[in-house]
Amino acid sequence: MGGSLILQTAARALLPLLLLLSVFLLLRGHDEPGGGFIAGLVASSAFALYVFAYDAATSRRLLTVDSRTMMGVGLLLGALAGLPAMFRGEAYLAAQWWDVSLGPISLNTPLIFDIGVYLVVIGTVMTIVFALAEAEEN
Repeated sequence: MGGSLILQTAARALLPLLLLLSVFLLLRGHDEPGGGFIAGLVASSAFALYVFAYDAATSRRLLTVDSRTMMGVGLLLGALAGLPAMFRGEAYLAAQWWDVSLGPISLNTPLIFDIGVYLVVIGTVMTIVFALAEAEEN
């Protein structure tokens, strides 16, 4: 795969923009449409574009974390997001809001759950894309 100078240049230019858009969608999802799933799709499309422009090995180095590890961490975060409600005697995954603020972002369990979904989506899509790209290279 790869080889097109135009595609490689576009991928280098679009990667940071798509990742920034994905973070925006992730953080916006609590008050308006968006959230972990669509943000994960946007982020994984940025990395998939890199696979098409270069190759799977280059994109794996760019991702820095194994995609299966990312899936596992995301699943763990999603599962752990439900525990604070249980400790307060509420239903599992009931939203909990804390007075901790990180600038315009408040810390809450829906955000933790969305981050988990974000990581699972990126990990899943990239595992599939890497497997298909590596099978094509062989």
